Amino acid sequence: MIDVSDEDRKLVTLARGAMGRAGAAHGAAVRDLDGRTYSGAPVALRSLALTGLQVAVATALGSGAEGFEAAVLVGEADGADAGAVAVHEMSPAAPILLFDERGEARR
Repeated sequence: MIDVSDEDRKLVTLARGAMGRAGAAHGAAVRDLDGRTYSGAPVALRSLALTGLQVAVATALGSGAEGFEAAVLVGEADGADAGAVAVHEMSPAAPILLFDERGEARR
């Protein structure tokens, strides 16, 4: 069993909420260096395609975030998510935690 902090559990809740509201296969959430949180679900338009993590990162950066403490992916997503590159561009050491759709840690 993986030990998950209360702060990371909050990210899981936010990511699951985004996933549920959008009826999506995955959701994501990030926590910035000030402790603020942002969530996202995938966007799939002909003119715009983003993963949930890309949405969460873009929302955070658009709100003035200067880096990330952690990111969470929930559901059918993996560490190869394109948003992971953006998280690590801003904060190379930030962990990206993976959870199934029930919120159980995958690693």
